[in-house]
Amino acid sequence: MIGRITGLFGVRGWVKVFSHTEPRKNVLGYQPWSLDIAGTAREFRVIDGRPHGKGIVAQLAGIDDRDAAAALIGKDIVVARALLGPAGEGEYYHADLEGLLVITLGGVTLGRIESLFETGANTVMVVRGERERLLPFTQGDVVKDVDVAGGQVTVDWDPEF
Repeated sequence: MIGRITGLFGVRGWVKVFSHTEPRKNVLGYQPWSLDIAGTAREFRVIDGRPHGKGIVAQLAGIDDRDAAAALIGKDIVVARALLGPAGEGEYYHADLEGLLVITLGGVTLGRIESLFETGANTVMVVRGERERLLPFTQGDVVKDVDVAGGQVTVDWDPEF
């Protein structure tokens, strides 16, 4: 997921977009966008877009009025993985981390990464085991090692917390 449609912009079918890309306007360069419409992935080409305030506004092919755009609010923007290229050294796509086992330095299994989300300050891992935990994904501080191939993330975390 590289972003989410968050609202409407004008009356001609433009949408407001929250972008997870850096810089935020890069979301416009990934084509096509795939949106889940009633359980079916549907592709949309971005025909225009620009930064607007703290977000992005975009016009999608085939979305020509406010009512059609309103049906897209809340939809996650997904693109083909091949468009993203490889992650840099010490960088990870959320999709690569989801499902990995989370183990403390003491060898206690906390669970698996169910999802990740951004808070503005840092990324947070939602770890589901015998209970749900929210752990900051701060490399060097909490996250000590990420072994994607081995399916495991090692953390410095008190299992009682």
